[in-house]
Amino acid sequence: DSSIFVQRKSPPPTPRFICVGIILLRKGHQYLFRAFELVKQVMPSAELICVGQYKADFRQERRLWEGKFTHHRHLSHPELAALLTQCTAFVLPSLEEGFARVISEAMGAGLPIIASHESGATTLVRDGVEGFIVPPREPRQIADAMIRLAQDHALNQRMGNAAHERGA
Repeated sequence: DSSIFVQRKSPPPTPRFICVGIILLRKGHQYLFRAFELVKQVMPSAELICVGQYKADFRQERRLWEGKFTHHRHLSHPELAALLTQCTAFVLPSLEEGFARVISEAMGAGLPIIASHESGATTLVRDGVEGFIVPPREPRQIADAMIRLAQDHALNQRMGNAAHERGA
Protein backbone atom coordinates (compact mmCIF):
# COMPACT_ATOMS: atom_id res chain seq x y z
CA ASP A 1 0.00 0.00 0.00
CA SER A 2 2.02 2.94 -1.26
CA SER A 3 -0.47 5.46 0.18
CA ILE A 4 1.13 5.08 3.63
CA PHE A 5 4.36 6.69 2.39
CA VAL A 6 3.58 10.39 2.74
CA GLN A 7 5.95 13.24 2.05
CA ARG A 8 7.91 14.64 4.97
CA LYS A 9 7.46 18.34 5.72
CA SER A 10 11.17 19.22 5.89
CA PRO A 11 14.55 17.66 6.63
CA PRO A 12 15.12 17.02 10.35
CA PRO A 13 17.38 19.45 12.25
CA THR A 14 19.71 16.60 13.28
CA PRO A 15 21.19 14.65 10.33
CA ARG A 16 19.55 11.23 10.23
CA PHE A 17 20.26 8.77 7.43
CA ILE A 18 18.42 5.52 6.80
CA CYS A 19 19.24 2.32 4.95
CA VAL A 20 16.68 -0.47 4.62
CA GLY A 21 17.59 -3.98 3.54
CA ILE A 22 19.20 -7.16 4.76
CA ILE A 23 22.64 -6.34 6.15
CA LEU A 24 25.08 -8.26 3.98
CA LEU A 25 28.20 -7.66 1.93
CA ARG A 26 26.36 -7.55 -1.42
CA LYS A 27 24.31 -4.55 -0.27
CA GLY A 28 27.46 -2.56 0.54
CA HIS A 29 26.80 -1.95 4.21
CA GLN A 30 30.53 -2.23 4.93
CA TYR A 31 31.08 0.86 2.73
CA LEU A 32 28.10 2.69 4.21
CA PHE A 33 29.46 2.18 7.73
CA ARG A 34 32.90 3.44 6.70
CA ALA A 35 31.25 6.45 5.06
CA PHE A 36 29.23 7.12 8.20
CA GLU A 37 32.47 7.22 10.24
CA LEU A 38 33.59 10.06 7.95
CA VAL A 39 30.24 11.82 8.34
CA LYS A 40 30.53 11.64 12.15
CA GLN A 41 33.90 13.43 11.98
CA VAL A 42 32.14 16.44 10.42
CA MET A 43 28.75 16.09 12.12
CA PRO A 44 29.12 14.29 15.48
CA SER A 45 25.36 14.40 16.13
CA ALA A 46 24.52 12.54 12.88
CA GLU A 47 22.58 9.30 13.16
CA LEU A 48 22.45 6.24 10.92
CA ILE A 49 19.47 3.91 11.08
CA CYS A 50 19.60 0.47 9.47
CA VAL A 51 16.53 -1.71 9.11
CA GLY A 52 17.13 -5.37 8.32
CA GLN A 53 18.52 -8.59 9.67
CA TYR A 54 22.19 -9.55 9.50
CA LYS A 55 23.21 -12.33 7.15
CA ALA A 56 26.04 -14.76 7.87
CA ASP A 57 28.42 -13.26 5.29
CA PHE A 58 28.53 -10.03 7.34
CA ARG A 59 29.79 -11.86 10.44
CA GLN A 60 33.31 -10.38 10.47
CA GLU A 61 32.18 -6.86 9.56
CA ARG A 62 29.40 -6.94 12.14
CA ARG A 63 31.90 -6.96 15.01
CA LEU A 64 33.41 -3.72 13.71
CA TRP A 65 30.16 -1.76 13.44
CA GLU A 66 27.65 -3.08 15.94
CA GLY A 67 26.53 -0.35 18.33
CA LYS A 68 27.63 2.50 16.03
CA PHE A 69 24.19 2.92 14.45
CA THR A 70 20.57 2.41 15.35
CA HIS A 71 19.43 -1.04 14.27
CA HIS A 72 15.92 -2.39 13.75
CA ARG A 73 15.71 -6.03 12.71
CA HIS A 74 12.27 -5.45 11.23
CA LEU A 75 9.66 -2.70 10.98
CA SER A 76 6.11 -2.93 9.70
CA HIS A 77 5.33 -0.83 6.63
CA PRO A 78 3.46 1.78 8.73
CA GLU A 79 6.41 1.98 11.16
CA LEU A 80 8.86 2.33 8.27
CA ALA A 81 6.69 5.00 6.62
CA ALA A 82 6.65 7.04 9.83
CA LEU A 83 10.42 6.67 10.32
CA LEU A 84 11.23 7.75 6.76
CA THR A 85 9.55 11.13 7.33
CA GLN A 86 12.05 11.80 10.13
CA CYS A 87 15.16 11.25 8.00
CA THR A 88 17.56 13.43 6.02
CA ALA A 89 18.20 10.97 3.19
CA PHE A 90 17.97 7.31 2.18
CA VAL A 91 21.32 5.61 1.46
CA LEU A 92 21.87 2.31 -0.38
CA PRO A 93 25.37 1.71 -1.82
CA SER A 94 24.52 -1.79 -3.02
CA LEU A 95 27.05 -3.72 -5.07
CA GLU A 96 24.39 -5.84 -6.80
CA GLU A 97 20.64 -5.41 -6.84
CA GLY A 98 17.75 -5.83 -9.25
CA PHE A 99 15.69 -2.92 -7.99
CA ALA A 100 15.26 -2.16 -4.31
CA ARG A 101 11.55 -1.42 -3.73
CA VAL A 102 12.44 0.64 -0.68
CA ILE A 103 13.96 3.29 -2.97
CA SER A 104 10.51 4.16 -4.30
CA GLU A 105 9.10 4.04 -0.76
CA ALA A 106 11.75 6.51 0.43
CA MET A 107 11.04 8.71 -2.59
CA GLY A 108 7.35 8.60 -1.71
CA ALA A 109 8.30 9.95 1.73
CA GLY A 110 10.16 12.82 0.04
CA LEU A 111 13.69 11.70 0.85
CA PRO A 112 16.64 12.43 -1.40
CA ILE A 113 18.31 9.18 -2.43
CA ILE A 114 22.01 8.36 -2.21
CA ALA A 115 22.52 5.09 -4.03
CA SER A 116 24.74 3.25 -6.44
CA HIS A 117 23.97 2.48 -10.06
CA GLU A 118 24.15 -1.18 -9.01
CA SER A 119 21.22 -0.71 -6.60
CA GLY A 120 18.81 -0.20 -9.50
CA ALA A 121 18.29 3.40 -8.32
CA THR A 122 18.90 4.92 -11.75
CA THR A 123 15.56 3.48 -12.81
CA LEU A 124 14.02 6.41 -10.88
CA VAL A 125 16.82 8.60 -9.54
CA ARG A 126 18.60 11.11 -11.76
CA ASP A 127 21.98 12.12 -10.36
CA GLY A 128 21.73 15.64 -8.99
CA VAL A 129 17.92 15.78 -9.29
CA GLU A 130 16.28 13.27 -6.92
CA GLY A 131 19.54 12.51 -5.15
CA PHE A 132 23.07 11.37 -5.87
CA ILE A 133 24.33 8.28 -7.67
CA VAL A 134 27.60 7.25 -6.01
CA PRO A 135 30.17 4.52 -6.62
CA PRO A 136 29.31 1.74 -4.16
CA ARG A 137 32.86 0.98 -3.00
CA GLU A 138 33.83 4.61 -2.31
CA PRO A 139 33.11 5.59 1.32
CA ARG A 140 34.50 9.11 0.76
CA GLN A 141 32.06 9.83 -2.08
CA ILE A 142 29.15 8.30 -0.15
CA ALA A 143 30.07 10.44 2.88
CA ASP A 144 30.42 13.59 0.77
CA ALA A 145 26.88 13.11 -0.57
CA MET A 146 25.55 12.50 2.94
CA ILE A 147 27.29 15.59 4.32
CA ARG A 148 26.15 17.78 1.43
CA LEU A 149 22.51 16.78 1.90
CA ALA A 150 22.72 17.30 5.66
CA GLN A 151 24.35 20.72 5.43
CA ASP A 152 22.42 22.20 2.49
CA HIS A 153 18.78 22.22 3.60
CA ALA A 154 17.58 23.96 0.42
CA LEU A 155 19.23 21.28 -1.75
CA ASN A 156 17.84 18.56 0.50
CA GLN A 157 14.31 19.96 0.26
CA ARG A 158 14.56 20.46 -3.52
CA MET A 159 15.82 16.90 -4.10
CA GLY A 160 13.28 15.52 -1.64
CA ASN A 161 10.44 17.28 -3.47
CA ALA A 162 11.75 15.98 -6.82
CA ALA A 163 12.03 12.47 -5.36
CA HIS A 164 8.44 12.62 -4.11
CA GLU A 165 7.16 13.85 -7.47
CA ARG A 166 8.93 11.09 -9.37
CA GLY A 167 8.67 8.23 -6.88
CA ALA A 168 5.26 8.66 -5.29
